[in-house]
Amino acid sequence: MPTFLRRPATLLSAAAAAAIAVCALFPSAVAPYGPHEGDPARALLPPSAAHPFGTDQLGRDLFSEVVWGARPSLEVSLLATALALAAGMLLGLIAGYAGGLLDGLVMRAVDVLMAIPTMLMILVTIAVLGSGTTNIAIAVALATVPTFARLMRAEVLRVRTRLYVKAAIAAGVRTPMVLLRHVVPNSAPPVLSYAVLAIGGSLLATSGLGFLGFGAPPPNAEWGALAAAGRDFVGTCWWLTTFPGLMVVLTVLAATGLSHTRPEGAAAVPR
Repeated sequence: MPTFLRRPATLLSAAAAAAIAVCALFPSAVAPYGPHEGDPARALLPPSAAHPFGTDQLGRDLFSEVVWGARPSLEVSLLATALALAAGMLLGLIAGYAGGLLDGLVMRAVDVLMAIPTMLMILVTIAVLGSGTTNIAIAVALATVPTFARLMRAEVLRVRTRLYVKAAIAAGVRTPMVLLRHVVPNSAPPVLSYAVLAIGGSLLATSGLGFLGFGAPPPNAEWGALAAAGRDFVGTCWWLTTFPGLMVVLTVLAATGLSHTRPEGAAAVPR
């Protein structure tokens, strides 16, 4: 077993991520009830053996709702991270390798984006594009792109001075092949490690939007929307907001733990 897999924190993070992935991929195999299956006679029951997370105001099993909510919650955060990763790596690659005026223009645009508060940018983008899963992912990605771009640019600046890159250029290898064979493969690992961490941040943002009413439309059981649905009962039925919130926290902690995992000798993600 590799050394990094022997760390307790890594194993716990991997186990939590695996359990959440199973819930997202196979909710019907984990949840004892359907996502909208309720009985008014059992409304607002506290956690018990029959209902581990209790029931909501409509008599639906909260554990089942949380399990079914894993997929819509993760879909948006994963899509947002993927979009931010692709755009950020492209911008960072162009800025770091081209240098000069193009580098200055790209990085000044990135600085402008970073100067705008994250939630303000997300809300403004949603106001322009409208609500919906794809638009929310684009809004969250737009707020995350600057970090990916700066990290990728720093890695490209480091790699392009290596002897193997200079040798390839001196040998007449075309620029696209130099980028694909040497620059991108040797610049990407720290950026990909940060992408795992960014999944947690994207989930926090999308869950916050769901709590505010900008998440997946009903009747989808998204974690932020589940927590928002129970806020009117927080004084008497604490489980309605606690368990969906704990799922968000668990997922973020798992992503954070996995982002710190790397084989020995790999570069650490800059902070």
